[in-house]
This record gives sequence, C-alpha cells and structure tokens, in this order.
Amino acid sequence: MAHCFIGVDLGTGGAKAAVINDQGETLGYAFEEFTIFTEKPGWSEHEASAYWDITCRLIRESMLKGNVDPRDVKGIAISSALPALVMVDRNHNPLQRSYNLMDRRATEEVTWLKENLGEKEIFNITANRLEDHPSWVNLMWEKKHRPETFGRIFKALTPDGYITLKLTGKAVMHYSAAPFVGAFNLKTMHFDTGMLERTGIDPAILPELHSCEEVIGEITPQAAAATGLLAGIPVACGQVDCNASWVGAGAISEGDLQSNLGTVGNFGIVHKSQEFIYSPIGYLMINFPYTVDSKNTLVTVPTTMTGGQSLRFLRDTFGQAEMEVEKQLGVSAYDLLTMQAEKVPIGSEGLVVLPFLMGERTPIWDAQARGVIFGLSLQHGKGHVVRAMMESVAYAMYDSFRLIKEAGLKVNFPMVLNEGGAVSRLWRKIISDVFNVPIALVKRRVGAPYGDGILAGVATGAFKGFGVAKDWVEYVEPMEPSAENHARYMEYFGVYKSIYEHVKPDFQSLAKLRESN
Repeated sequence: MAHCFIGVDLGTGGAKAAVINDQGETLGYAFEEFTIFTEKPGWSEHEASAYWDITCRLIRESMLKGNVDPRDVKGIAISSALPALVMVDRNHNPLQRSYNLMDRRATEEVTWLKENLGEKEIFNITANRLEDHPSWVNLMWEKKHRPETFGRIFKALTPDGYITLKLTGKAVMHYSAAPFVGAFNLKTMHFDTGMLERTGIDPAILPELHSCEEVIGEITPQAAAATGLLAGIPVACGQVDCNASWVGAGAISEGDLQSNLGTVGNFGIVHKSQEFIYSPIGYLMINFPYTVDSKNTLVTVPTTMTGGQSLRFLRDTFGQAEMEVEKQLGVSAYDLLTMQAEKVPIGSEGLVVLPFLMGERTPIWDAQARGVIFGLSLQHGKGHVVRAMMESVAYAMYDSFRLIKEAGLKVNFPMVLNEGGAVSRLWRKIISDVFNVPIALVKRRVGAPYGDGILAGVATGAFKGFGVAKDWVEYVEPMEPSAENHARYMEYFGVYKSIYEHVKPDFQSLAKLRESN
C-alpha cells in the first residue's frame, strides 16, 4: 500500500482534515464549522476544548472516506489561523475559550505598549505591528482582567500547537507562528525575553521553537485511541494556515504569489528580503517565516479581516431564503447569492462598501473601523449588496498590493487563487480587474490540510522536498484583466478610500459609545 499522510487545519470558520498519498492524491477529506462567539464588542472566540474533539472526528471521517488503513499513515501535520491563543494548565486543559484572529479586545494593552515600550522599538525587533493583536497583548489582558486564569497558565499555545500537544504530549511552536505571539525577533529568530518580562509575561509559558519541517514527536497511545491512528506516527511541528494552503498549491519559490478568500481575505508573497520587512511599506504589512526553509524564508501577507467571512455574514444574516433553497434542493446558498450579484454591473450601480466588520488589518490598521454601506438607494437589491461586498474585499486587498508594487518586491504571475470564496468565478474576475493582473485557480482546492499533508511527507523524509507540490499542482480557468474594467474600478477605489478617510474619526467616537453601553 502507498504511504499516506494526514493534514489538519484549524481555521477561524471551521476545521478541515485530509489524507493524501505519496503520489499527491487526496484520498479523504472532511470539514466541520466552528461556532464563533462574539458576545462582547471586539471579542471573537472559539470553544478551545472543541478543537480536540473536532480534530478526532475529522481524522476518523477523512480516513473512513478514503478507506485508509491506519497502518498506512506515516506522518501528520497541523496548521491553524493566526493570531490565536489557547491557554492550557499543567494537565493540558484549556483555561478559557480561545482567542481567534478577529478578537480585538486588548486595545488598551496595545496603547500601553506603544506608550511605554515604543512603537518604533517594537517594530525594529519584530518587523510587525501591535495592531494585529499578537497573543502578547491577549496575555497582558488576561493578566489584568482575569489574574486567576493568568496565574494558572502552563503554556500559551496556538490552536495547532494545542492539537500537537494533545497528539504528542509536547508543547512546541513552529517559526511561522512565533511572530503572531509578539516580541519575536525576526532577525535572530528568538523571542525577546527582556521585552516580555517588561510587560509581566514569563517567557517560560511560551513553548519551544522549532522549524516547521522538523518532526517534534510521535502520537501517544492516548492520542491514538482518540483519533483512530496508531501510536508512534511522527508529527511535524506544523505551520500557519495560509502557508499550508500556499505550499499545497505550489508556492515554493521567491516571488510566488497566492491568495485565499477564507474567513479573512489575504495574499502572500514569498521572499527573503529582510530589507523589505523593515521598510516603511513592510511596516504596514504582516511578515513571518515561510514553511519552505523556515529559518531563512519569509512571506509578506497583506490581510483584510473579513474576506470570505463577509459573504458568510450576508448569507447568515440576509440569506435565509437562499439557505432554505439549499436545504431543500441542495443548491449552495453562496451560489444563489452570487447569481444575483452577477446581474449587477461593475461598481454595483454606485454602491460602495467598507468591509471592516471586525476592524481592519493592512494597510490601515484600524481596530475600531466597522462596516459601511455607502450610496444605498431604492434601486439597489440584495444582488447589489453582495457584489459591492465582493468588490470591497478586492479593494481592501488591492490597497496593500499597490504599495508592495511601488516598493519593488519581486512578484511572479499569475496570481493563484486557492481557498474559500475563490471558488466564485465572479469574485475571481473582480479581483483580476481590480488588481489588473492575470490570475488562475488551483484545480485541487483541498486547501491547507493538503499542504499540511505535504509538510508531513517532507518532515518524515518520505518526500524529497517541497518541489513535489509544484509537480502535483494544476492551475485552471486562467483570467486576464480588462484594462477598461480596471480603470472603472480605480474610480470606485478612489471613492472607497475617500469614504474611509471621512468616517475614520467617527469610528473612534462610535467605539467610545459602544464601550459605554
């Protein structure tokens, strides 16, 4: 029998698992949505204890679907969406719900760090901004608001690190996760213990750092019983979820450009330029180690907070009719919403959205920003709102892309679209025209767990290297941008930018009103 490898990805909207063989074929796949708790303004959480239960179910389901014998599984790797935080006690039990990447409660801690440690000093060490709410600020929030919980923390983990702990009994962290913790020096590849200690965070609660590609342990008998796997299977250290997705879709060389429209909307450019990440443009982006040669390779990842999540919001809030049709006829509610949007012309007939449903990341870094629908009139219907939301996510990502182009970072085309909303041909066309670049779609859209499976194969030595991803990938449905459409979109993009500048002060006022309730 062929050797098999399992990948599991813990996203923001849900978890996925896949089993691949040593020929790059996906044998089994499973998915389960997460409940996202947003009970207070700025809060966004998962039930941390559910991560393990869901992971066990998905591993069993993907193996069952693929008719995979546990004896044929030769490695496993886990990824997760970051920044996110799981705090565990000495018995490896979660102490609270986990923070996911949309959580923005620690605004006072961000302000304190800027005023007392200095924004410039922090960036000069980390090459990242505090507004991304690394786990560092969440730990400071816990120390202030839930000191009893904080005092019981054994390790502060990522979601994938928590699953790796449950699998192996070892608390570890891969290099690609470390910048999302904060106080991580991207030049030395170590946490800055002095910086942590100045904020009352004991560096001992952070797990050991390892390369993504390193085998860090084996599945324990207890984990084997829970997952249906065999004890002794090697476990790779893991990777951040976007890296997993892009590795699986063949991004292994400097300049490779890929995009996801999962919960967030982002794209990544692989490179090795320390000069860029510490530049003024790099200061506006998110920068961290890439999985391929993770000690030496970087990826810059501009991100809008609610990419695919914006369409999920529209579906869940305004798409009851479409969801009922899906239930009765099996036609995707997303497809039904997209069909309505396809009838609407470019620019959504004067409807412009700011898609900042949970604040915004690059390049504006505004945790208080919120969604705006501008220009709404009686002529607009549901299809207009759906298309305007798609266009706004494209504007939000393009806002960063244009700056990176100006900085001269090497970019290889086509732009490859991968997970989530990328399945929508309409959305891909909007992105191609807004960015004014050729794009292609990955034919096999298993996504992050497929890349995790490849990582497991590389880590165990079963695959000769990450080049197998390029050998196995196939790109389909290429699109070329329309110069006419791009020009029209740039007019709307100007309005999009102007709206934000006009309402930016009002976001601050609104935040104060929210907090006073």
